[in-house]
Amino acid sequence: MALQTINKSEAARTLNISRSSLYYKPKREVIDQEVKAHIESVLADNPSYGHKRIAIALKMNKKRILRVMKKYGIKPYRRRSKHPVKKDDIGKEKSAYTNLILSHIDEKKILRPNQIWCTDFTYIRYENRFIYMASVIDLYTREIVGINISRYHNKFLVIGAIEESLQKYYAPEIIHSDQGSEYTSEEYISFVKLIGSLISMSDKASPWQNGHKESFFGHFKLESGDLSRFETIGELIEYIYQQIYYYNNTRIHTALKMAPATFRKKYQSKSLDTPV
Repeated sequence: MALQTINKSEAARTLNISRSSLYYKPKREVIDQEVKAHIESVLADNPSYGHKRIAIALKMNKKRILRVMKKYGIKPYRRRSKHPVKKDDIGKEKSAYTNLILSHIDEKKILRPNQIWCTDFTYIRYENRFIYMASVIDLYTREIVGINISRYHNKFLVIGAIEESLQKYYAPEIIHSDQGSEYTSEEYISFVKLIGSLISMSDKASPWQNGHKESFFGHFKLESGDLSRFETIGELIEYIYQQIYYYNNTRIHTALKMAPATFRKKYQSKSLDTPV
């Protein structure tokens, strides 16, 4: 028995629908493919961005971005492993100096740039040796205001990072650090007092009390990837400064919804009479 063919007009009358609906092709897939391309474009320049930063960069709803990323299995190109805090390490020893920033954070009293700086240093492994980078972050703008790189981790490494910061900005009210020997040295203590800042320190074995610096170093190492690609230590140091510039001026900070330098400029535009 031969099958009878009918045209679209007859089919539409039979199904009691409009003829144009027979030509309809779902647009969702086309739209999602376009969003996917935009997401991949952002990740190409910002490998560690999650869906929140991508949404800010694309000025789209974060739920939509997350849905499309899950649909196509898109993940940040570099992801950090999580290291749980050991209960035995919590608050073993108290600092010789009071932690002045906890109350400011809890009570949302961080109101302006140059109010609180946090400082710390990390090691960078390169060709079976280490170099050390100390940095200073403004807790209000989340901007890295100074760094210092050295073959040695000592008092001069950490003091140098603050000295570079002072070339651009006034001394802050508070400078916060951990209790490493570099920060408890007489030279460091005398230096901070000399510039007129109050000294604040985390409790021992309590890295989360300087969490902003821990977070920065985590992101920095994550985004740096394999450092063996650099042929010389000079190339590596140049890259470090490029990454700091990228972090300050381009990379979207989730809490700020913009880059730190942009956030500082926005604050300055509202407070033209306030020195920063």
